[in-house]
Amino acid sequence: MNGHWIDIPTAGATGFSGYLSLPPAGKGPGIVMLQEIWGVNSHIRTVADQYALAGYVVLAPDVFWRMSPRLDLNYDDEGNAQAFSFYQKMDTAQAAKDVADAVATLRTLPELNGKVATLGFCFGGQLAYRAAALSHADAAVCFYGGGIEQHLDIADQITQPILFHYAAQDSHISQDKVAAVKAAFSGKDNATFRDYPNTDHGFNCWGRPAMYNQRAAALAEGRTLTFLAENL
Repeated sequence: MNGHWIDIPTAGATGFSGYLSLPPAGKGPGIVMLQEIWGVNSHIRTVADQYALAGYVVLAPDVFWRMSPRLDLNYDDEGNAQAFSFYQKMDTAQAAKDVADAVATLRTLPELNGKVATLGFCFGGQLAYRAAALSHADAAVCFYGGGIEQHLDIADQITQPILFHYAAQDSHISQDKVAAVKAAFSGKDNATFRDYPNTDHGFNCWGRPAMYNQRAAALAEGRTLTFLAENL
């Protein structure tokens, strides 16, 4: 894959970087892909390459850059401890603004040929949701976005198409939280919710075997690609 790191300018700072993966055709619609709390690690870079193979220009910004540039953690005890430590210190509002800067940067790239979506997993799912309001992205996809229910005050600002994927047996996001998000978008025709029975949080991540669910991951990817094709 044609993947490499690029600079992302941001106001009032020196800027940060993101992993850019280009499609085989060289141009296409854009995706700003948001990491889990383990950073833009080998899993996220591979997922970025995966969506690039589907024809998208994918930019995965390094949202932990203020604490640990280009954080790349493993899904083991040591990596988990570091990931949660960084997450607890994270300024999520600032991170959402950084994602908006990444959307703006992606729009300037000559490889971009179309619209831009935000797409994120876990913590990145929350950022994909929040940045949809800040950046005016053309669409958003949230895989089991943790903490979205704490930011439902901006739901009315999200008028673009948005797709939510939720695990029915999510050990981190209870069903009452999912219900709150659904209620916030009730009656709106821009939101689509997909629920996956017998799945846990992180079902898309093959790097976490205890949570990975191949069938749900494949189904969610297919639904996401259909959603993106229809809206970008």
